[in-house]
Amino acid sequence: MNLTLAGKTYVVMGVANKRSIAWSIAKSLNEAGADLVFTYADDRAKKSIDELKTSLNENNHEAPVVQCDVNDEEGIKKAFETIKSAKGKISGLAHCIAFANKEYLTGDYLEVDRESFLQAHEVSSYSFTAVARTLKHLDMLTEDASILTLTYLGGERVVENYNIMGVAKASLDASVKYLAMDLGKVGVRVNAISAGPIRTLSARGVSSFTKSLSIVEEKAPLQRSTNPDEVGDTALFLFSPLSRGITGEMIHVDNGYHIIGF
Repeated sequence: MNLTLAGKTYVVMGVANKRSIAWSIAKSLNEAGADLVFTYADDRAKKSIDELKTSLNENNHEAPVVQCDVNDEEGIKKAFETIKSAKGKISGLAHCIAFANKEYLTGDYLEVDRESFLQAHEVSSYSFTAVARTLKHLDMLTEDASILTLTYLGGERVVENYNIMGVAKASLDASVKYLAMDLGKVGVRVNAISAGPIRTLSARGVSSFTKSLSIVEEKAPLQRSTNPDEVGDTALFLFSPLSRGITGEMIHVDNGYHIIGF
């Protein structure tokens, strides 16, 4: 089967810069001929996207870049109404959004305050459900659509200093399963990619990130760190007809580190 997504539109949320996993996903989709739409949270991200998309195929040089505040229900609705007006129905969406107060990405988890706990869950977990619901209510998804999000091993196991983000990722992981059940009724697939440690802007906020990277490179079966392009290509697979029987799944792209017991 020739893997091409020409003529299909995909929304990529969460590109911050060229190191973003979201950008690697966008590149893989672009190489498969897909039409892209980007959402952004602030002007700095928009500037990065506007610069980066000039390196894509000609059909994506003018890809829409739409502001979307995932903390605001009306903001989400407005953003996707804008996207629907410009592109019609979409074949998929990559949710690559997470946030936690850096103060609580070190030390003991039990010290987290209520506000920071709720904020991490709202941005990192609930936003995926809010976006999925908006897509359904606006009838924006094609019958064979696929949506995905990014998670991490820290939602399954204790990872030093991941703390509140680990708890939020556990919430996100559960949401993937329930969303897969709900959206499966209309033929839409929902999955998650659990990537190994990658040098991204958000990863640097975790105080023990460099240590985690070294441990993975030493102990993973393939004895190397995760390349973001590997995540991008896995996303491409999950968006493509090749994965048409897969939903509610978490796929680890970490060179096998997740199988290690100690």
